[in-house]
Amino acid sequence: MVHLAAVILTYNEAYHIAACVRRLRAEVDTVIVWDSGSTDETVALAQAAGALVVQRPFDNYAGQRQAALDAVAAEWILFIDADERVTPALMQEIYAATAQREMAGYWLARRNWIVGHEVRGGGFSPDYQLRLLRRGAAHYDPARQVHEVVELDGAAGHLHEPLLHYNYLSWAQFSRKQRVYAAYEARILAARGIRPRPHNFVLQPVREFRRRFLTLDGRRDGVFGLQLAL
Repeated sequence: MVHLAAVILTYNEAYHIAACVRRLRAEVDTVIVWDSGSTDETVALAQAAGALVVQRPFDNYAGQRQAALDAVAAEWILFIDADERVTPALMQEIYAATAQREMAGYWLARRNWIVGHEVRGGGFSPDYQLRLLRRGAAHYDPARQVHEVVELDGAAGHLHEPLLHYNYLSWAQFSRKQRVYAAYEARILAARGIRPRPHNFVLQPVREFRRRFLTLDGRRDGVFGLQLAL
């Protein structure tokens, strides 16, 4: 049983994985790549950078994270995506927080770069993610297969140093990922018996644009914020 292990969920992340693992290995002794059967060089690059690789067939995001929680022998687990980077200051704050046992988990304040732009508004900063978990006090809701939800047996704190997220290299990648997320969400709604009505295809996008651009101040990012909200 180690104090802290970092777990990176991957599928075809050859572009990012080596840099992600190396940054973590500078701060964390145990780095595990939890791979879903990558067909590119992700596994070889991760091993060369110093990570232990575990391969598990993909069922859904909540299932992958829960499987890692069940299998990794660590008191605390830090979940990181391959396109995210920890900073020395963040790791110092993580170690200070996990030295105490007052909390069951911690929210990390994520800064997002989308298509090369740091996004300040629109709900993207600070983009809090519940990623630092005391293993015995956390489990994932199996009903939330995408944009997974952690349930904690205890309170959650907030860390202040940011996690850096270099997300979406192109608008084409952005659109592909949104279609994947939309398909997951649609299946969840269909399983609950929820069906769309014609007006949803007009009013829902309008409401979401207003929320992103006006309520969450996407205007801060100018033309880029407008494009992102649209």
